[in-house]
Amino acid sequence: MESIKKVSKVKLGAAKCALDLGDGSERGEYVSQDYILRKLGRKHRNIGLMYTYYPYDKEWPQRISVACKDMEIHFQWDYPYDDYFPYTGATGVPTNEPVFEQMRDVRRHGQDVSLTLTIDCKCDDEKLINIAKELKYFGRMKLRINHECAGDWFTHNQRYSFKEIGDFFVRFHKILKEYAPNVTTIFDTGFLKPDGTLENEDDFMAAYLAADEWSADCYLSLHYGWPFDVCEKDSTTYSSKPSVDSMIDLINKTADRYREINNGELKPLAMCEFNNDGDVTGPEMQGESVVRLAKGLAEGDYGNLAAFTMYQFRDRGRLGLELEDPNNSSIGVEQPILKDYVEIMDMDFFKPSIEETEEINVGADSKIDKKLRWGGAEDAEGVALQVQLEKHPVFFEVNFSDEDKDLNAMLEINGQWFYKAPGVTSIEVMPAFYGKQTAENSIVNLNIFTPPASGENENIETEDGLLNTYSTLHKIPDLRIRYEGFVNIG
Repeated sequence: MESIKKVSKVKLGAAKCALDLGDGSERGEYVSQDYILRKLGRKHRNIGLMYTYYPYDKEWPQRISVACKDMEIHFQWDYPYDDYFPYTGATGVPTNEPVFEQMRDVRRHGQDVSLTLTIDCKCDDEKLINIAKELKYFGRMKLRINHECAGDWFTHNQRYSFKEIGDFFVRFHKILKEYAPNVTTIFDTGFLKPDGTLENEDDFMAAYLAADEWSADCYLSLHYGWPFDVCEKDSTTYSSKPSVDSMIDLINKTADRYREINNGELKPLAMCEFNNDGDVTGPEMQGESVVRLAKGLAEGDYGNLAAFTMYQFRDRGRLGLELEDPNNSSIGVEQPILKDYVEIMDMDFFKPSIEETEEINVGADSKIDKKLRWGGAEDAEGVALQVQLEKHPVFFEVNFSDEDKDLNAMLEINGQWFYKAPGVTSIEVMPAFYGKQTAENSIVNLNIFTPPASGENENIETEDGLLNTYSTLHKIPDLRIRYEGFVNIG
């Protein structure tokens, strides 16, 4: 306890602009949150998962590229339905299917779920109600329904009119508000058109106004012909934006139009898919303009964009922070853009806030018995230990008591996040100090938050159970800090 100068209650809040991360799609497999956290060093607000639900199709519930593996395909979206992972729920209760296991994994690690679901617009209310009943267990999640719906490539656009897609969104939105009010809906179309209107503004107006949030996907460049052709200089299957400044200008003008149609109010506006395609720029230059855009947002007087999602962590093409090893899909090959993205993550503009709210009295034997609330990645109450370091540490371990052994926790120190799973008692936090200088008698805060161990909100019938879970930290962890190695081998 000598090194701990103060113990406080702290509040985890929103970043000025949130960072979200896509994890798995038609282009890559899901990667565990343990691996991503270790690789990137901090958690995200949302982790984006991509699924599809076409229960009336004869191929369902197979993944369509498996069901139609012998079909002649010339474009990624030529299959009978979208080649995302099949959403094999709609029973009303979460099961052990991959979609629910992944959502649990995301939430255990202190993040919220952003689920993209392409779904047959002829699904009846019973199926939609069952989906809503399943999603209500997963706290403050977001649901992006039939995304990029102003385009012509997804199955929903090929089978239904813009008006039908908009009407379906409103119907599903109303069902969610009744059966899963914890779920935030996202309507995802596109940016402002040259004529000053939004995409299909008349057909989509009811959906624009009903949605909780808006989104427009953006790629500074994109090889949209992947994987069916090779991107070359004279190819016709890639696109690019003229400049980073033009992209920021388009975001601002799009936000202005959203305000106009919504009585002057801007709902949260995000880019739920964002990147620069290494197929177009080359891997070594891929991240340069992404960093410039992030700096433009951070350094400007900019409040129009609530979040952007880096699409994605691991990819079979060149839209990932890692490239999936073609010899072994469980292995990722780090791309140069990963270091660029870590630079963005380290900007204060994109970091969640952590503010002290009250000091905590510590009893005998390090007892505090503090009840902690977890609402979500932007709203939680935790405990902070103010630690004084004599100099740069050589060893720094956080050891939890037997009473707190089964606690599920996220720890933050010196800008880096760590996960403690139930049953684990000792967490090594020295990676937060590698490559950094620590001045004599420095003060650092060790922040502890407690997301739900199961990944679900288990007491959903209580007054605030859809939005909050509670855990108790019984004792202040013991800190093993040493400032010298024990031998000097000559």
